[in-house]
Amino acid sequence: MPSHVIDFVLFGDQFSTPEIRAVFDERVMIQLWLDVEAALAAAQAELGIIPAEAGEAVARAATVDQLDFASLKKELSLTAHPLVPIVRALARNAGTHGRWVHWGATTQDILDTAMVLQLKQTHAILRRDLLALVGVLGELAGQHRDTVMAGRTHGQQALPITFGFKVAVWIAECLRQIARLDEVAPRLFTGQLAGAVGTLAGFGPLAEAVQRRTLERLGLGVPSIAWHASRDVITEFVTLLALIGGTLARIANEIIQLQRSEVMELEEPFSHGKVGSSTMPHKRNPSHAERVVAIGRMLRGLAATALETMVAAHERDMSVGRAEWALVPEAACLAAAATHWTLVIARGMRVNVERMQENLDRLGGLLLSEPVMLQLGLAIGRDAAHDRVYEAAMAAFEGRGRFRDLLLQDPGIAAVLSSQELERLLEPGAYTGLAGAIVDRIVAEARRVTGESERAASQEARP
Repeated sequence: MPSHVIDFVLFGDQFSTPEIRAVFDERVMIQLWLDVEAALAAAQAELGIIPAEAGEAVARAATVDQLDFASLKKELSLTAHPLVPIVRALARNAGTHGRWVHWGATTQDILDTAMVLQLKQTHAILRRDLLALVGVLGELAGQHRDTVMAGRTHGQQALPITFGFKVAVWIAECLRQIARLDEVAPRLFTGQLAGAVGTLAGFGPLAEAVQRRTLERLGLGVPSIAWHASRDVITEFVTLLALIGGTLARIANEIIQLQRSEVMELEEPFSHGKVGSSTMPHKRNPSHAERVVAIGRMLRGLAATALETMVAAHERDMSVGRAEWALVPEAACLAAAATHWTLVIARGMRVNVERMQENLDRLGGLLLSEPVMLQLGLAIGRDAAHDRVYEAAMAAFEGRGRFRDLLLQDPGIAAVLSSQELERLLEPGAYTGLAGAIVDRIVAEARRVTGESERAASQEARP
């Protein structure tokens, strides 16, 4: 019976996806172990280290369907070793050629290389979904390039921005995460095949050829030196998953904040039948966004654990590997779920333009104190202008009059700024700076990156 929420029948899809669970399924993992063993035997057979017939026999035997899991579990209890029961079963299934199974390799060679194969699939899933998210957000940013809304700092209205600008900031952050995925790929997609203490001694005089051919068969790079005890790249990837989770959680949290009843500028997807509360029928809670925020928190915790695995003893230390067995699949599943649900939110998010306009007017012009100050400062200096506008703003904030009127009641301001000029300065749409141009630049970059990825995928798909 599943005992982790990721694998729950009812709730698993909230914290993972069927696609990513398949990558880390137990039988799939063991099949990858067998694939590594088969690749090793094939490489050794090609080089004449073991008989050619042995390589073929191991390949035929290296399928998870030929394993008896009940027997493996009993032997695992006896040996207290994760791979030995499987190596023995593979050897038996290979018949007389079974003596050549696992020739010169150590357990961590097999487990680490299989894990890298899983992470390669994880990387592809995350990159694909982040690119899709960038595409959706790019369309949203372009659509709302000039939709004016209140920019907020410290939880308070600050100055006008456009909603397209806000989304463009999200896009730029997602693009940086895609760039980080691309940067880590050459380091991450590197296998492990170095023998007991990393010197390749057990593979004989053709050791480097064995290593190269085995890993090339698996589509992986060859390490410059064994990384049995060097877990920095695995830790780097888990930390990157936490970084991606942080970006997605920030986007989700922004939607939560802007879906507040008092704000109501955004709303995550809603369809009739979605229930916000078992006791308050009126609630339309941002449940998807809350889930992404929660996942981001969990990923940051797993990143801290991954950093602990970097401290390994001597040439190999399986206290590290055993920790990774648990934390790496969990981190991958959570990250995939975060990208999935953020995509769901982005594709169906409601943008309440009318409420954005209402909220712009909520402070009665106080949102535009900066342009008033700067224009006044041209005549009397910035500090003096700040003090005069400050007094009017505080009076308006405390309900002692309208900001515009209070400004004109100050003789020092009225002598410089006319009523008509104040009206112009207090227009939110006239003070969004370079927001539109910045949106155009970010959207163009998003289209370039997604376009390049689509072309690359198309070329790979050609026969």
